[in-house]
Amino acid sequence: MLFRVDPSSPEPLFAQIGDQVRAGIVRGDLTPGMRLPSARDLAASLDINLHTVLRAYQDLRDEGAIELRRGRGAVVSAHATHDYRPLHEAIETVVRISRELGLSPETTTALLREALR
Repeated sequence: MLFRVDPSSPEPLFAQIGDQVRAGIVRGDLTPGMRLPSARDLAASLDINLHTVLRAYQDLRDEGAIELRRGRGAVVSAHATHDYRPLHEAIETVVRISRELGLSPETTTALLREALR
């Protein structure tokens, strides 16, 4: 999986990494037992602080999305998978309606974030 971060984004870098892992799990790109890059390797490849990656991994661990194992690193948890088809269908509907209304992706995302609170 290729990770990318946008340092100019208002979203913290650790949250951007976490969101990418969550999305990878939901899409099925990351399956139970798959290893994520070591925190050190990911930090080096993204040219960010090691503690930023560790924060993302710790948050994902706290959510049950990954397991952190000494010597094995970060591994996608068996508990992280569900049938997300209904969610995908709902998101596709939201995207379609958002486009019909001419809303920007940022506005749509802000509306979704507000609804999730």
